[in-house]
Amino acid sequence: MDSDFRAVAVGAVARREYVAAGDAYTRAAWDRLAEPREGHSPFDADGKGWVGRALQRLVLAGVCYRVAGRDERARHRGREGVAIASDLEGTLTAPGQGACLREFAADFRVVGRLDGAGDAYDDAEQAYREAGVTDPQTLTTTPLFQGAAGPLKQVARGLDDGEIAVSWEDLHGPDPDDASRFLAHRAAFKRQRLPTLLDRSVEAGYLAAPRGTTEYNNANFQCPDCGSTDVNWVTEHTLCLRCSTPMDPQ
Repeated sequence: MDSDFRAVAVGAVARREYVAAGDAYTRAAWDRLAEPREGHSPFDADGKGWVGRALQRLVLAGVCYRVAGRDERARHRGREGVAIASDLEGTLTAPGQGACLREFAADFRVVGRLDGAGDAYDDAEQAYREAGVTDPQTLTTTPLFQGAAGPLKQVARGLDDGEIAVSWEDLHGPDPDDASRFLAHRAAFKRQRLPTLLDRSVEAGYLAAPRGTTEYNNANFQCPDCGSTDVNWVTEHTLCLRCSTPMDPQ
Protein backbone atom coordinates (compact mmCIF):
# COMPACT_ATOMS: atom_id res chain seq x y z
CA MET A 1 0.00 0.00 0.00
CA ASP A 2 1.38 3.41 -0.95
CA SER A 3 1.79 6.30 1.45
CA ASP A 4 -1.00 8.87 1.71
CA PHE A 5 1.72 11.51 1.45
CA ARG A 6 2.31 10.57 -2.19
CA ALA A 7 -1.32 11.34 -3.02
CA VAL A 8 -0.92 14.70 -1.28
CA ALA A 9 2.21 15.32 -3.35
CA VAL A 10 0.47 14.47 -6.62
CA GLY A 11 -2.41 16.81 -5.75
CA ALA A 12 0.03 19.63 -5.02
CA VAL A 13 1.81 19.00 -8.34
CA ALA A 14 -1.56 19.21 -10.11
CA ARG A 15 -2.21 22.59 -8.45
CA ARG A 16 1.35 23.66 -9.35
CA GLU A 17 2.13 24.19 -5.67
CA TYR A 18 5.62 22.78 -6.00
CA VAL A 19 6.99 23.65 -2.55
CA ALA A 20 4.05 21.83 -0.97
CA ALA A 21 4.62 18.97 -3.40
CA GLY A 22 8.29 18.80 -2.42
CA ASP A 23 7.35 18.71 1.25
CA ALA A 24 4.82 15.92 0.69
CA TYR A 25 7.21 13.88 -1.46
CA THR A 26 9.82 14.26 1.29
CA ARG A 27 7.39 12.93 3.88
CA ALA A 28 6.39 10.12 1.50
CA ALA A 29 10.07 9.22 1.13
CA TRP A 30 10.78 9.21 4.86
CA ASP A 31 7.61 7.22 5.53
CA ARG A 32 8.49 4.61 2.90
CA LEU A 33 12.14 4.53 3.91
CA ALA A 34 11.24 3.53 7.47
CA GLU A 35 9.24 0.54 6.20
CA PRO A 36 9.71 -0.06 2.44
CA ARG A 37 7.12 -2.83 2.61
CA GLU A 38 4.88 -3.96 5.46
CA GLY A 39 7.00 -5.75 8.04
CA HIS A 40 10.20 -5.10 6.12
CA SER A 41 13.21 -3.14 7.36
CA PRO A 42 15.30 -1.00 4.99
CA PHE A 43 18.33 -2.79 6.43
CA ASP A 44 17.14 -6.24 5.31
CA ALA A 45 18.48 -7.83 2.14
CA ASP A 46 15.79 -7.53 -0.53
CA GLY A 47 16.08 -8.94 -4.02
CA LYS A 48 13.40 -6.59 -5.34
CA GLY A 49 14.67 -3.45 -3.66
CA TRP A 50 11.39 -2.05 -2.37
CA VAL A 51 13.29 0.85 -0.82
CA GLY A 52 13.61 2.18 -4.36
CA ARG A 53 10.16 3.69 -3.98
CA ALA A 54 11.41 5.81 -1.07
CA LEU A 55 14.44 6.97 -3.05
CA GLN A 56 12.18 7.84 -5.98
CA ARG A 57 10.04 10.07 -3.76
CA LEU A 58 13.15 11.81 -2.43
CA VAL A 59 14.43 12.53 -5.94
CA LEU A 60 11.01 13.93 -6.85
CA ALA A 61 11.03 16.10 -3.74
CA GLY A 62 14.26 17.67 -4.98
CA VAL A 63 12.81 18.10 -8.47
CA CYS A 64 9.77 19.92 -7.07
CA TYR A 65 11.95 22.26 -5.03
CA ARG A 66 14.08 23.02 -8.10
CA VAL A 67 10.99 23.85 -10.17
CA ALA A 68 9.78 26.07 -7.32
CA GLY A 69 13.11 27.90 -7.21
CA ARG A 70 13.98 26.51 -3.77
CA ASP A 71 17.47 25.36 -4.69
CA GLU A 72 18.76 25.14 -1.12
CA ARG A 73 16.06 22.66 -0.19
CA ALA A 74 16.83 20.69 -3.33
CA ARG A 75 20.47 20.56 -2.24
CA HIS A 76 19.42 19.18 1.14
CA ARG A 77 17.45 16.40 -0.55
CA GLY A 78 20.37 15.73 -2.87
CA ARG A 79 22.81 15.33 0.00
CA GLU A 80 20.38 13.15 1.94
CA GLY A 81 19.81 10.97 -1.10
CA VAL A 82 23.49 10.47 -1.86
CA ALA A 83 24.09 9.43 1.75
CA ILE A 84 21.13 7.03 1.85
CA ALA A 85 21.95 5.42 -1.49
CA SER A 86 25.56 4.92 -0.40
CA ASP A 87 24.50 3.43 2.93
CA LEU A 88 22.10 0.99 1.27
CA GLU A 89 24.91 -0.53 -0.78
CA GLY A 90 25.72 -2.53 2.34
CA THR A 91 22.19 -3.96 2.35
CA LEU A 92 21.17 -4.41 -1.28
CA THR A 93 23.91 -6.70 -2.50
CA ALA A 94 22.18 -8.75 -5.22
CA PRO A 95 23.86 -8.42 -8.65
CA GLY A 96 23.12 -5.02 -10.18
CA GLN A 97 21.55 -3.44 -7.12
CA GLY A 98 24.69 -1.60 -6.04
CA ALA A 99 25.03 -0.17 -9.54
CA CYS A 100 21.42 1.05 -9.43
CA LEU A 101 22.07 2.73 -6.09
CA ARG A 102 25.01 4.52 -7.68
CA GLU A 103 22.70 5.57 -10.49
CA PHE A 104 20.37 7.00 -7.84
CA ALA A 105 23.30 8.80 -6.21
CA ALA A 106 24.16 10.42 -9.54
CA ASP A 107 20.52 11.51 -9.98
CA PHE A 108 20.58 13.07 -6.53
CA ARG A 109 23.68 15.03 -7.48
CA VAL A 110 21.95 16.38 -10.58
CA VAL A 111 18.76 17.31 -8.74
CA GLY A 112 20.66 18.88 -5.84
CA ARG A 113 23.11 20.68 -8.13
CA LEU A 114 25.96 18.96 -6.32
CA ASP A 115 29.44 18.53 -7.75
CA GLY A 116 30.51 15.28 -9.36
CA ALA A 117 27.33 14.15 -11.14
CA GLY A 118 29.18 13.22 -14.33
CA ASP A 119 31.74 11.16 -12.45
CA ALA A 120 28.95 9.52 -10.46
CA TYR A 121 27.21 8.40 -13.66
CA ASP A 122 30.53 7.08 -14.96
CA ASP A 123 30.89 5.14 -11.71
CA ALA A 124 27.37 3.70 -12.08
CA GLU A 125 28.02 2.77 -15.70
CA GLN A 126 31.20 0.91 -14.77
CA ALA A 127 29.45 -0.81 -11.87
CA TYR A 128 26.76 -2.09 -14.24
CA ARG A 129 29.42 -3.47 -16.58
CA GLU A 130 30.99 -5.38 -13.69
CA ALA A 131 27.78 -6.48 -11.95
CA GLY A 132 27.46 -9.95 -13.41
CA VAL A 133 23.71 -9.68 -14.03
CA THR A 134 22.25 -12.62 -15.97
CA ASP A 135 18.59 -11.55 -16.35
CA PRO A 136 18.52 -7.76 -16.87
CA GLN A 137 14.96 -7.64 -18.18
CA THR A 138 13.55 -9.06 -14.95
CA LEU A 139 15.83 -6.88 -12.85
CA THR A 140 14.63 -3.69 -14.52
CA THR A 141 11.02 -4.46 -13.51
CA THR A 142 11.85 -4.50 -9.79
CA PRO A 143 10.86 -1.57 -7.54
CA LEU A 144 14.48 -0.45 -7.18
CA PHE A 145 15.04 -0.06 -10.91
CA GLN A 146 11.57 1.29 -11.64
CA GLY A 147 12.05 3.79 -8.84
CA ALA A 148 15.27 5.00 -10.42
CA ALA A 149 13.57 5.41 -13.80
CA GLY A 150 10.44 7.18 -12.52
CA PRO A 151 11.66 10.76 -11.93
CA LEU A 152 13.32 11.02 -15.35
CA LYS A 153 10.12 9.84 -17.02
CA GLN A 154 7.99 12.28 -15.00
CA VAL A 155 10.18 15.26 -15.83
CA ALA A 156 10.31 14.31 -19.51
CA ARG A 157 6.57 13.84 -19.99
CA GLY A 158 5.88 17.37 -18.79
CA LEU A 159 7.90 18.61 -21.75
CA ASP A 160 6.15 16.36 -24.28
CA ASP A 161 2.43 17.06 -23.92
CA GLY A 162 2.05 14.46 -21.19
CA GLU A 163 3.07 11.55 -23.37
CA ILE A 164 5.65 8.87 -22.58
CA ALA A 165 8.76 10.79 -23.57
CA VAL A 166 11.30 8.30 -22.22
CA SER A 167 10.44 4.69 -22.91
CA TRP A 168 11.89 1.54 -21.41
CA GLU A 169 13.67 1.00 -24.74
CA ASP A 170 15.18 4.50 -24.64
CA LEU A 171 16.61 3.98 -21.19
CA HIS A 172 18.29 0.66 -21.88
CA GLY A 173 20.64 -0.66 -24.49
CA PRO A 174 19.34 -2.43 -27.60
CA ASP A 175 20.35 -5.98 -26.68
CA PRO A 176 19.29 -7.51 -23.33
CA ASP A 177 21.45 -10.52 -24.12
CA ASP A 178 24.43 -8.21 -23.56
CA ALA A 179 23.45 -7.56 -19.94
CA SER A 180 26.30 -5.28 -18.93
CA ARG A 181 25.89 -2.97 -21.92
CA PHE A 182 22.09 -3.10 -21.66
CA LEU A 183 22.15 -1.83 -18.07
CA ALA A 184 25.12 0.52 -18.43
CA HIS A 185 23.09 2.44 -21.01
CA ARG A 186 20.84 3.65 -18.17
CA ALA A 187 23.66 5.67 -16.63
CA ALA A 188 24.94 6.96 -19.99
CA PHE A 189 21.43 8.00 -21.08
CA LYS A 190 20.74 9.83 -17.82
CA ARG A 191 24.10 11.60 -17.89
CA GLN A 192 23.13 13.02 -21.28
CA ARG A 193 19.45 13.75 -20.70
CA LEU A 194 18.49 14.33 -17.05
CA PRO A 195 20.38 17.63 -16.48
CA THR A 196 19.00 19.15 -19.69
CA LEU A 197 15.44 17.96 -19.14
CA LEU A 198 15.45 19.20 -15.55
CA ASP A 199 16.82 22.59 -16.59
CA ARG A 200 14.03 22.89 -19.16
CA SER A 201 11.42 21.98 -16.56
CA VAL A 202 12.84 24.57 -14.15
CA GLU A 203 12.84 27.21 -16.90
CA ALA A 204 9.22 26.41 -17.74
CA GLY A 205 8.26 26.39 -14.04
CA TYR A 206 6.29 23.22 -14.65
CA LEU A 207 6.39 19.58 -13.61
CA ALA A 208 3.84 17.04 -14.81
CA ALA A 209 2.17 14.60 -12.47
CA PRO A 210 3.29 10.99 -12.79
CA ARG A 211 1.53 8.94 -15.41
CA GLY A 212 -0.98 6.45 -14.03
CA THR A 213 -3.94 4.82 -15.77
CA THR A 214 -4.85 6.76 -18.89
CA GLU A 215 -7.71 7.04 -21.36
CA TYR A 216 -7.95 9.14 -24.48
CA ASN A 217 -11.11 11.00 -25.55
CA ASN A 218 -13.12 10.30 -22.42
CA ALA A 219 -16.45 12.08 -22.87
CA ASN A 220 -17.04 12.17 -19.11
CA PHE A 221 -14.22 14.61 -18.38
CA GLN A 222 -12.79 17.82 -19.79
CA CYS A 223 -9.79 19.84 -18.69
CA PRO A 224 -10.83 23.35 -17.54
CA ASP A 225 -7.42 24.66 -18.56
CA CYS A 226 -6.61 23.23 -22.00
CA GLY A 227 -9.91 21.60 -22.98
CA SER A 228 -8.46 18.10 -23.40
CA THR A 229 -10.59 15.02 -22.78
CA ASP A 230 -7.54 12.76 -22.29
CA VAL A 231 -7.49 11.53 -18.70
CA ASN A 232 -4.74 10.44 -16.30
CA TRP A 233 -5.86 8.66 -13.12
CA VAL A 234 -3.06 8.63 -10.55
CA THR A 235 -3.33 7.98 -6.81
CA GLU A 236 -6.75 9.41 -5.88
CA HIS A 237 -6.71 12.13 -8.55
CA THR A 238 -8.34 12.48 -11.96
CA LEU A 239 -6.03 14.72 -13.97
CA CYS A 240 -5.61 15.99 -17.48
CA LEU A 241 -3.16 13.77 -19.34
CA ARG A 242 -1.86 16.81 -21.20
CA CYS A 243 -1.29 19.45 -18.51
CA SER A 244 -1.96 17.62 -15.20
CA THR A 245 -4.80 20.00 -14.25
CA PRO A 246 -7.62 18.38 -12.20
CA MET A 247 -10.38 17.37 -14.61
CA ASP A 248 -13.97 18.56 -14.49
CA PRO A 249 -16.66 15.88 -14.85
CA GLN A 250 -19.09 16.50 -17.72
